[in-house]
Amino acid sequence: MSPLKNLAALVATTVCLAPLALALDASPAHARGDDDVIRRGDCTGSATWKLKVKTDDGRLEVEGEIDSNRTGQRWAWTLRHNGSVSARGTGTTAGPSGSFDVERRVVDLAGTDHLRFRATHNGQVCVGVVNY
Repeated sequence: MSPLKNLAALVATTVCLAPLALALDASPAHARGDDDVIRRGDCTGSATWKLKVKTDDGRLEVEGEIDSNRTGQRWAWTLRHNGSVSARGTGTTAGPSGSFDVERRVVDLAGTDHLRFRATHNGQVCVGVVNY
């Protein structure tokens, strides 16, 4: 086979296999063996948030954390699952880190679960979202 035909065959093979490689890489993060999905971000003030979701005995374990580096702050929080309120309450920052966390287990619904953790304190707002 001529070098030009070899090159054409290589290009054709690459073009045909590229969509397959992309489809294999597009799998959800939790399907790769380590099923934890963790997102982090900044709040509207100086605090930060973290939202972690993983499977646990057929349910989803959801952990929301607020870290303000100040102890004694009382935060109101809400956990929504596919738009509906799953849990709400208050948390008070404690310990040397000035943080609090919330852990809840929710039903693992068919398809993608949309989880949203929101916390507020004195006008400061923290919102974390994970699609699992």
